[in-house]
Amino acid sequence: MSAARPAARSLFSRHLACPSIAGFVSPSASPASCRSFHASPQLAAGRTKPARKNKGLSLVNEPGKKPWPEKQIREITAKKFPQYTPEELAELSKIYTKEQMASLQAGEAAIDPRDLTIQGRLRKDPYRINYLDDFSTIQPVIDKRPKRNQAPDPMARFMDLDHFTRDLIEWADQFEVGEVTGTLKKLEDFVPVEFRDKSEAQWPGKVRTDAHESYMAYLQEEAAKGKDGKSAQGGDRLLRGPTDADILSYILRRSSMTDKGLISNSEMAPGLPNKVPGVEGMYKNPVDPEDEGLDEEGKYQDLKVRTGMTVKEILNLRTVVVSRRWVSNQTRLGKVGGTSIAVIAGNEKGWLGLGVAYSTEPSEAMNKALLKSIENMKPILRYEDRTTYGNLECKISGTVVRLFARPPGFGLRVPHQIFEIARAAGIQDLAARIPRSRNSLNTAKATVQALQNQRSPEEIAMGRGKKLVDVRKVYYGGQL
Repeated sequence: MSAARPAARSLFSRHLACPSIAGFVSPSASPASCRSFHASPQLAAGRTKPARKNKGLSLVNEPGKKPWPEKQIREITAKKFPQYTPEELAELSKIYTKEQMASLQAGEAAIDPRDLTIQGRLRKDPYRINYLDDFSTIQPVIDKRPKRNQAPDPMARFMDLDHFTRDLIEWADQFEVGEVTGTLKKLEDFVPVEFRDKSEAQWPGKVRTDAHESYMAYLQEEAAKGKDGKSAQGGDRLLRGPTDADILSYILRRSSMTDKGLISNSEMAPGLPNKVPGVEGMYKNPVDPEDEGLDEEGKYQDLKVRTGMTVKEILNLRTVVVSRRWVSNQTRLGKVGGTSIAVIAGNEKGWLGLGVAYSTEPSEAMNKALLKSIENMKPILRYEDRTTYGNLECKISGTVVRLFARPPGFGLRVPHQIFEIARAAGIQDLAARIPRSRNSLNTAKATVQALQNQRSPEEIAMGRGKKLVDVRKVYYGGQL
């Protein structure tokens, strides 16, 4: 036996007291109460809270009120909690087994409907549901859709050539196409017997013509029978092969595994039905008769409101892509490639706009740039509806564009970006010079900005305080 155990026990069990006080303790006094050594202090025992009485929860007999008559309680019970009729029990027996029916009847016998009438009450706790429902039907807006998908087959594997062949044959067996092979007549059956052993080239002309006419009439008759769903023998067998929709459904929806098309839980959310109950027909986009069926997808409806143009006028605008760049956006996930497209739009009558858009999809970037260019269209000044008012210059970044007005018949002697911009704006005589950088996007931006920021002769005359003829210097050789 260890001799250190009693000393350790007395050290950690007894209360630590002051030596001066411990000396005056009588030997006959009772020892101090022992407690286990623990770092946490000893807490006082908590008081038990008195039980709260639920008052006023009954719907029939509330405290302090006169109880309801027994006759009225029986009427409410018979109305709210009726018993199963023999007809209802017979219908339930068709659905449930004998053991389930016995459990159902035992549960009905164990619960007294009178107790439900007297003790039944509406919940007032914070966890009650926010609407009254007997949970007999599923409300698609409030309730969650029940999971009806089965568990995935753990033994399912991807189909090999043999599995796929059998699956394709099973799918094709659903469709019965035409008659049994070899039962249709041939062209030789419509010629006289003496010509059947000869080739078609050796048949006389009238015999060949009559045989072809009879054979075509026979084929049309058989085709008509097939459309009516009748076979040549007069049966009701459906003569219909797989349609394009059936083939597309087989390619897209048929499972590529050996689970026979079992629908199991997937990470993909279930698709909405084509016609949602309760919402069908409530959110149809109104069709504008002025569109004349040119905008069935509603692509230009917002643009119509912004610009005031019709869809026909929008489609008649001249639009040209003047810049297309492959750009890369640096994100925390790496570099994300995209496309930046610049589009010019104009009506060839003095209106011009530029739109630049970026997207990871080229088609989406093209549509966004097209809509922006039409929305940004502004009127530009044209001298005699063919050239600019004097010489223009604009600088964008390192690109400088200089435009020069030219006499009638001069034409458009400019780079290809400025050529498309001038055609969209309706300018016929123009010269241009780009002495520095020839970046296509900056060239388009500088040209559009120069054309849209022209100063008219009237504005220059008002700023100088002179007459209009002095500013233009076209009368009397500019001597006025």
